[in-house]
Amino acid sequence: MGTIFMAQLMGALYGLLAVIFGAFGAHVLKKKLTPELLQSFETGVKYQMYHAIVLLVLSFNLNFDKALDAWMVNCFIFGTLLFSFSIYALCWGAAKGNKPRFLGPVTPLGGLLLVAGWALLLYSFVSNLI
Repeated sequence: MGTIFMAQLMGALYGLLAVIFGAFGAHVLKKKLTPELLQSFETGVKYQMYHAIVLLVLSFNLNFDKALDAWMVNCFIFGTLLFSFSIYALCWGAAKGNKPRFLGPVTPLGGLLLVAGWALLLYSFVSNLI
């Protein structure tokens, strides 16, 4: 699959799921989670939606003619997956009384990939000026 198609596909999928998960959190999990866990869940939803939008914007604005572009998109795709979905699993597990501890290190790894994606985007802008 091409990088543009993958960015569009995952951007649309992440956007769709962010709306569904946001509604699920607001209506179902609100009664099952502590306020702190609900806030964590909402953070996962927000970051997922932010990066869905970023993927879609990039897919319509970049030429994707450099390897850097593909690395950037992959950082956003996998970073969002690891960051947001590990938060969802941790919150849901805590609601069920079973906190999956192995997911604890996954969230910061996803965050690191998101930071790398943003750093690559910044580099792509700055490199055009040099």
